[in-house]
Amino acid sequence: MNDATIDLYASNTSNSQRVAIMLEECALGYRVHKVDLSSGEQRTEPFLSMNPAGAVPVIVDHAAPGGTLTLTQSAAILLYLAMRAGRFFPKDAALRAHAFEWLAFASSDFSTMSTMLFLNNAVLPDKSQANAGFFENRLSRYLTIADDRLASREFLVDEVSIADFALYPIVRVRHAIVARGSFPNLVRWTEAIAARPGVARAMAALA
Repeated sequence: MNDATIDLYASNTSNSQRVAIMLEECALGYRVHKVDLSSGEQRTEPFLSMNPAGAVPVIVDHAAPGGTLTLTQSAAILLYLAMRAGRFFPKDAALRAHAFEWLAFASSDFSTMSTMLFLNNAVLPDKSQANAGFFENRLSRYLTIADDRLASREFLVDEVSIADFALYPIVRVRHAIVARGSFPNLVRWTEAIAARPGVARAMAALA
């Protein structure tokens, strides 16, 4: 994006994607610095100076109120960007509370099960089909909750919000599980989110 005041340190992961989506949707200028996780770049001293946990994403906002701000944790970043831009942050108190609820659900329960599936299938030296089945069943249960939520509304909290942007990358990466199940409302929602130009630009930026 032009006129970038925000540096985004990221890789092509669900946590990073949700931040890129928020930056695009809020029309905030940013520069992407791709972090090579496979080579361990996230464990180098320059990166650890920004995030001692050695994880993406990280943003550095050079135009933050009060001076340059470095921020980690994708959920915290989404909240910060929503408040900074004044967008995708429901004004109605009840809707706002539910947006926070689904942001937490997406960035904790959903993300944890998706990450555990990845670790079991691609990283851990001892692969376990039993564990993979457990993680997939738990994630499917969460997807059922989301599908039920979307049965009577277009978006997770009636209007598009940080909740949708937080959940979308996980549903996208777990498309095989969605395809094996019966999630018509979630499929419709996924297609609607994917069709947003800002979402498409964000996914391309990190590809």
